[in-house]
Amino acid sequence: MVNRMQFYIDGAWVDPAVKKSTAVVNPATEEAMYEVALGSKADVDKAVAAAKRAFATFSQTSREERVALLSKVIEVYKGRLKEIGAAVSDEMGAPLPMAEKLQAGAGLGHLMTTLDVLKNYHFEEPVGTAMVLREPIGVVGMITPWNWPLNQIACKVAPALAAGCTMILKPSEFTPTSALIFAEILHEAGVPKGVFNLVNGLGPEVGAAMSEHPDIDMISFTGSTRAGIDVAKRAAPTVKRVSQELGGKSPNVILEGADLQKAVTGGVMHMFNNSGQSCNAPSRMIVPLSKMKEVAAIAKAVADKTKAGDPRAEGTTIGPVVNRGQWDKIQGLIKKGIDEGATLVAGGPGLPEGVNKGFYVRPTIFADVTPDMTIAREEIFGPVLTIIGAKDEADAVQIANDTPYGLAGYVSADTVESAKRVARRIRAGNVNLQGVPNDRSAPFGGYKQSGNGREWGKYGLEDFLEVKAVAGFNAA
Repeated sequence: MVNRMQFYIDGAWVDPAVKKSTAVVNPATEEAMYEVALGSKADVDKAVAAAKRAFATFSQTSREERVALLSKVIEVYKGRLKEIGAAVSDEMGAPLPMAEKLQAGAGLGHLMTTLDVLKNYHFEEPVGTAMVLREPIGVVGMITPWNWPLNQIACKVAPALAAGCTMILKPSEFTPTSALIFAEILHEAGVPKGVFNLVNGLGPEVGAAMSEHPDIDMISFTGSTRAGIDVAKRAAPTVKRVSQELGGKSPNVILEGADLQKAVTGGVMHMFNNSGQSCNAPSRMIVPLSKMKEVAAIAKAVADKTKAGDPRAEGTTIGPVVNRGQWDKIQGLIKKGIDEGATLVAGGPGLPEGVNKGFYVRPTIFADVTPDMTIAREEIFGPVLTIIGAKDEADAVQIANDTPYGLAGYVSADTVESAKRVARRIRAGNVNLQGVPNDRSAPFGGYKQSGNGREWGKYGLEDFLEVKAVAGFNAA
């Protein structure tokens, strides 16, 4: 039974310094399921002290010891996949099969990819008479979101363990259970005490205390750009490393000559996946102006087959969005799209037909959107797609890059060569061609206000390493 009223600090489950909690609400029913404890600066101080003590020894462990540890974590994690999936589905609304396979599966995927990287990574490299050493950065504060909870936790914790760092995790207060299960997994796998610590809490309290803490050497943050800016400001006086994966408004460029049926159908399905609650969602579909009506018709057919409903019911495509605040924000932006003159092709404001409770959003598509409209500029974070017309390839690239964000881009063309040409011109950290998904061993992260630093694979490992040059190391 997961204990939601305690924190995991220094290898043990402990009571919070101050008794305070918040209700965790099921977004499908709008009903409170249970309470979760909220931490304070005192809990952060305790966790950081434990991590600092543990770093002295864990940082000196061998590659072989860390390989064995990660292997054991993977073994234990596999036994709890269904439990993790159920927790994610209940707390953030993902359909149960998707939560088990993709949400829980993403965490396992990052653990396995990191293990492969660790086995062969070169921590030492001769450069002239010097040896360049890559060493763990120290104590890491990790702040993770609710939309892909295990994906974001695992792609931070796995490489930090592989690097020899110690850490404090603050997961989202909306999805605490999967993180607590993860803490139990690490404990069972034999992660030494103090290496991994978990403190639940709110961003302005626990997140702020972590960002400001002088004994935390690095903050790894995933969340909104607004919150990321606050983290960076708080971290600045202690000159700690800040790695951030933030918001996005990713362009999906479909060029003249592309297979429209395939590209538009795939783009809409990708946009609606996870109820549109993905930072790299292809939310701006940029198409040839002459094909606007055809594209809108194909997109509408996909939306009409997309069923928003109970995450545990057969035939559900997408579940609710995470909470009332998100639902209200999305509804306001849908109304703004209508008011600003975009053509509503599918969906619209209000709850889906036949639904009278839960934070469900109708799968919504707008056509004839112009780049200056609010829905083309703001991250909606819901199942709302905007279709924008471009005069030609150059115009499509210009529209794609006309955003403060730069997390992802998508390109479909008549040939891979044409898609590659456009990909090179898109200012984003990840670009997917012809519907090919991301590779977990390749880097993930953004340009511009989508963040800095990279996660996944060897690039994620390197985010948690310091580089030291030892001159004379190779001298005769």
